[in-house]
Amino acid sequence: MLKKIVPKILLRKGGTLLEWMGPGMVTGAADDDPSGIATYSQAGAQLGNPILWTMVFTWPLMSAIQMICGQIGRVTGRGVAANMRKFYGRKVVLPMVLLLLISNVFNLGADIGAMGSAAKLLFGGSEHIYAVGFTILSIVLQVFIPYRKYSNVLKWLTFVLLAYIGVIFFVHVPWREVIEATFIPKMAWNKSYMSTFVALLGTTISPYLFFWQSSQEVQEIGTHDEQHALIDHPEEAPAALRWIRRDTMLGMAFSNLIAYFIILATAATLHANGITQIETASQAAEALRPLAGSLCFLLFSVGIIGTGLLAVPVLAGSAAFAVGEALDFHGSLEDKPSRAKRFYGVLIFATLLGMGLIYIGLNPIRALFWSAVINGIISAPIMVVIMLMVSRPKIMGAFTISRFWQWFGWAATAVMLVAVILFFLTL
Repeated sequence: MLKKIVPKILLRKGGTLLEWMGPGMVTGAADDDPSGIATYSQAGAQLGNPILWTMVFTWPLMSAIQMICGQIGRVTGRGVAANMRKFYGRKVVLPMVLLLLISNVFNLGADIGAMGSAAKLLFGGSEHIYAVGFTILSIVLQVFIPYRKYSNVLKWLTFVLLAYIGVIFFVHVPWREVIEATFIPKMAWNKSYMSTFVALLGTTISPYLFFWQSSQEVQEIGTHDEQHALIDHPEEAPAALRWIRRDTMLGMAFSNLIAYFIILATAATLHANGITQIETASQAAEALRPLAGSLCFLLFSVGIIGTGLLAVPVLAGSAAFAVGEALDFHGSLEDKPSRAKRFYGVLIFATLLGMGLIYIGLNPIRALFWSAVINGIISAPIMVVIMLMVSRPKIMGAFTISRFWQWFGWAATAVMLVAVILFFLTL
């Protein structure tokens, strides 16, 4: 039935629902990683409903920048970092990739640590031992099993996050206040608000997602005979660009919808009961108690572990893609280890380095929040270079981004820059 109603260009190999999810949908699912869950939970607990407007505000901005990154990959047949290297040289691409590595390693450590804490919540024992176990499991899965195969299983685990939507039916929600907070922005010019605001931007518009989605579009070209770089086959452009827009907009909408309800659920449960700082996994899990009762720890832990196992390959993989493109060696999560030794070497190194961060005494939940802040700070300069690239005919040929999407892309970049400046001014 799906094959009858969906054009061939929109139908990924096999035609199942999960295989139909393109790079945009996978990126959106990976965006709600443990760092995202923790940041949205902390925002809801700390600031309550007044911060809800950010999820509506960021949707077109994140959609624009992710769509632009996807279009770079589909048009040129090269990822973001490869285009930086070719057209701007290593003096530009290496600092950008270094910023990405710093962000990704910290994010990996925070996510792995959170998965360890979630396992401890369920089974007791040492969260460090669990973290080591998840690290080894993630590396083995990434190296020896094609990402498409096991990610199809993990995608189902992301639907556990829908539990946050269910919470609102079991608690008192001041809907008039919620609707007002959703559509009328309210800002506070202090350190607490600005750090949370930058964290929300950073976990929603994350630098690793830029490199990941563009590289995944390149991988799609390599794995589908009917797809080519648009700069060489412009006849494919109308359907291909329409697919990227729809896939990305839907993926980002799903991501922000879940984020919205995480904030709303924690605002209605934790914030409403005077819990404004989340320091432990058990505190974060309490937001699900009205729905799940004593099973709240199970739901929370499955969500953290499932999204973590989905996001760790995206974080490590985007680092490996970026380093490979910057240094001109190739690899993919679909390749066998013998064919992509350097690619998997970078991936393993980044993952192990991230795991090592949990041994310096970081609080896993706070580390997740501050990894989002770091993402926000690092995103701005990378976004500037991306927007310059996508506007150049020398790079994009006849497929430079339209003025409409240029406006949204530069708006997203400007918002990120201003937020980071205000964050430092309020320290």
